[in-house]
Amino acid sequence: MAIAIYARQSIEKDNSISCETQIEYCKACLRPDERSEKLLTFIDEGFTGANTNRDAFQKMMRQVERGNISKIYVYKLDRISRSLSDFTDILDALDRSETKFSSATEGFDTSTDFGRTICQILMVFAELERKNTAMRVKQAYEHRSEKQFYMGGRRPYGFELTETEINNIKTKMLSIKSDEAEQVKYIFENYAVHGVSLRRLMDNLIENGIKPTEGDWTTAKLSYILKNPIYVRADNSIYEYYKRNNASIVSEPIEFDGIHGIQLYGVNKHKSTDMSDLKAVVMTHEGFIEPEIWLACQKRLSNNKQVGNTLSNKTSWLGGKIFCHSCGRTMTCTKGGLRSDGTRTRYFSCTGKSHKRSCKGPKNPIYADSLEDMVYELISEKLASLKQCRKRISTDNSARINILKNQLAEIKDKQDKLAELLLSSDAAKATLSIVNKKAEELSEKEKSINNQISVLEEADSEIVSVINLSKKWKSAKFAERKAVCSVLIDKIYMHNDGTAEVVWKI
Repeated sequence: MAIAIYARQSIEKDNSISCETQIEYCKACLRPDERSEKLLTFIDEGFTGANTNRDAFQKMMRQVERGNISKIYVYKLDRISRSLSDFTDILDALDRSETKFSSATEGFDTSTDFGRTICQILMVFAELERKNTAMRVKQAYEHRSEKQFYMGGRRPYGFELTETEINNIKTKMLSIKSDEAEQVKYIFENYAVHGVSLRRLMDNLIENGIKPTEGDWTTAKLSYILKNPIYVRADNSIYEYYKRNNASIVSEPIEFDGIHGIQLYGVNKHKSTDMSDLKAVVMTHEGFIEPEIWLACQKRLSNNKQVGNTLSNKTSWLGGKIFCHSCGRTMTCTKGGLRSDGTRTRYFSCTGKSHKRSCKGPKNPIYADSLEDMVYELISEKLASLKQCRKRISTDNSARINILKNQLAEIKDKQDKLAELLLSSDAAKATLSIVNKKAEELSEKEKSINNQISVLEEADSEIVSVINLSKKWKSAKFAERKAVCSVLIDKIYMHNDGTAEVVWKI
């Protein structure tokens, strides 16, 4: 039988007790009758006490199970474990092997009932301190994030870190790294184009010799860049995007000025339509991706599962546009049997029917030739009606319009709070009257701002011609027809009776 001394030090600090000092202190506490026994030392350096996954500790416990150790000495109880549940299991294992346990600095021994009880009480406080420490770290992180501090981690591609000062505290901020930023712009602008998948985007980058400064392009790396709001010039549309997806928005609406980027933090387990576990903060650095392009990419990313591989379907120029009205999934164009002229039949089938078996799909086959002829005529009519049409584009007053939209967002927030107050208030009628009056004032202000936005948009627009596609349409090739279809049509829903419902973009 031997006596064991166990020492642990998670990280080396100036005020921490080294493993060597722990061992020497334990040796000094040995009783006279114990000093003649064989002494074994077990040391774990660089291991946390939050769990028992430690090499030397596991080696010691194997010796305990074999009955080779009569007693274990530690400098302090938390050296062996900071978890009450783990320590209770350790005590049970020691009891089964009739191994005693003693803390050199805390003056108790598990060979007595009193010592065992004191041990468990001390472990409660050790675990509580560990949880409090973790909570303080989390709160400090959130506080610094809300104050617009860059929280470290992997440097976002397209930025570099520069020294700065926020609230008299020296820290770092993101600055645009021109060569990488140009690549990021290329990634966003190309992915925003309808029909470009992550795989196709990656191949495009490689084919054009556009290489990242580190490593290689992967679809995972591209997806990470495209999802990151650190790049966007966050304006009111970005504010509304995160509000709509239930994110906790720390910054005030007025801070979404169309200039600065956003940092997200929190537990990243959200679904695309529910970001309630995330917080959004407008940062001090400037973004360089326009909000409409960033939002277009988010829409593309969220539709990836639904759209699947139909975007690259070359069987029909309607590929990626046809959706089943029953289940909402895309319909793919598939080649069938041979015709008498040697060509193959083509028909659209619902992916919900072919892959998931979750949809019965339209009753009769939807032949691609017939559907293309019908859509061809519809597009011809649409192009003819658009020949003399014009559309508006915003110019110089966009910043002013954004400010007004931010003011509208603030009014909506106040209206929501007033509504909650009216529903939950037990106050006197006089108080409710005041609340109602305030609600009316906000409503009037909302109308006034909406009018201002309308006037600015009217004054801030110029007439531009829609591209005249009608002349080219009749002789258009596959790629040209697909391009026209992409510009004009958002979706085509196929009903069970074979009728089509076209959703136009224009």
